[in-house]
Amino acid sequence: MTGATVWLTGLPSAGKTTIAYALAERLRAEGRRAEVLDGDEIRTFLSAGLGFTRADRDTNVRRIGFVAELLASHGVLALVPVIAPYADSREAVRERHRTEGTPYLEVHVATPVEVCAERDVKGLYAKQAAGELTGLTGVDDPYEAPAAPDLRIESHTQPVADSAAALHALLTERGLV
Repeated sequence: MTGATVWLTGLPSAGKTTIAYALAERLRAEGRRAEVLDGDEIRTFLSAGLGFTRADRDTNVRRIGFVAELLASHGVLALVPVIAPYADSREAVRERHRTEGTPYLEVHVATPVEVCAERDVKGLYAKQAAGELTGLTGVDDPYEAPAAPDLRIESHTQPVADSAAALHALLTERGLV
C-alpha cells in the first residue's frame, strides 16, 4: 500500500487534530495503516526543549516532517495536524518528500481567528488576551496561510465528518486510498 503525508495546517483551535483523528478512524476501518502525529504530543516527546522562536518552530516542523516521511515511505498514511506557521518550513518538508518520492498533501484548515478564539480548546486565546501569553500564532505572531494547498477546508462551515470526508475524497482522487 502507498503511504503519504497529509499535513493539516491552520491556526490554533482551527480543527486540524479533530479532522485528522476522524479521518484516521475511517482509514483504519477501511484496513489502512494511519497514524496521527499530533503537534502537542510531538512537542512533548520529540521536540521537548524547543521554544516558539521562528528557528525553533522551523526545527520542530522539519523534525515532524522527517518522521512523517519515514512513516509514509513504509506505507503509512501519516496525518499531521501541526500549525507550521511559516511557508518556507512547510516547503522544506514538501521538498524532502519530493526528493524521497513520497506523496505529500498540504491541507489548509482555514478557520477564521475569531472562530478559533471562540473554540479556544487550550485556553491560549484567553491567556493571550489577558497578557499571560505572547507569540500566539495568528494573533501576535505570524501565520502564513498556504497560497495553493491541495485542499482548503473551512471547518467552521461544516461538520467534522464532512471535513474528513472531503479529505478522504482527495486521497481517493490521488490514488492514495
